[in-house]
Amino acid sequence: MPTKSTQTFTRKLLRWYGQHARDLPWRRTRDPYRVIVSEFMLQQTQVSRVSEFYPRFLKRFPTIERLARARPKAVMEAWDGLGYYARARNLHKLAREVSAIGYRVPADPEELIKLPGVGRYTAGAVACFAYEKPVPAVDTNVKRVLARVFLGEGRREKDVWALAEGLVPKNGKRAWRFNQAIMELGALVCSARSPKCPRCPVRSECRFWLTNPGRKPGVTGIGSRKPRAGARGR
Repeated sequence: MPTKSTQTFTRKLLRWYGQHARDLPWRRTRDPYRVIVSEFMLQQTQVSRVSEFYPRFLKRFPTIERLARARPKAVMEAWDGLGYYARARNLHKLAREVSAIGYRVPADPEELIKLPGVGRYTAGAVACFAYEKPVPAVDTNVKRVLARVFLGEGRREKDVWALAEGLVPKNGKRAWRFNQAIMELGALVCSARSPKCPRCPVRSECRFWLTNPGRKPGVTGIGSRKPRAGARGR
C-alpha cells in the first residue's frame, strides 16, 4: 500500500520526468512491435547507439510480419554493428512464433515471458510501454534507484520487484510515465559510479542520501553492479 513517502517519491519523480525526459523514438509509439524491437536493442547497448540503428531496422522491417518472413541472413545484416547477435536471432524467432497467433504481440506479461529472448523485465516493459498495463519493469537502473532510495544496497532482487509492484500506479498511462521516469532517473542522475545526488529530485526521500549525506553510494550490491545479460542501456 502506498505511503506518504512513496506518494511523495512518485509525485516528485513524475514532475522531474516531465521536465527532463529525453525525446527517444520508442517513447513516441505504443506499437507493440516497435516497442519490442527497442527493448531487444537496448539490452546492453547504449541509447545513443540504439537511436542510430532503430529507425534503420524498422525501415527495412516495418512490421512484425515482414520480419517473420525475412531470411535469417537479412535480419543479421540489418543488425550488423549492434553486437550481441543472439538478440537478433531471438527477435526473429519471436516474430515467427507470433505468426501463429496473427502476428499479435501478447499484452499479458505471463504470455510475453514465454517468447524467445523475453525475460521478466522485457515482459513487463512491453506490457507497460505498448499496452499501458500497470505492471513493473525492473531493469538495472530501476533496481539501483529503488535500492538506494528505499531498501539499502545489497538487497535481494525479489525485494526490489516486490517494492516495484507496490509503487507502480494503477492507472495505465501514469504507470507508463512512472516506469519511464524511474529508468530515466537511473540513467541520468542515479548512475552506478557517479551519481549526481545534489541534483536528484527525490533526495529528500532517499534512504542513502539521508543517512550518508555527501558520500557516494558504493559500487557493489544490487544498486550499482555492472549490467548483466538483459540489462537495459542508457
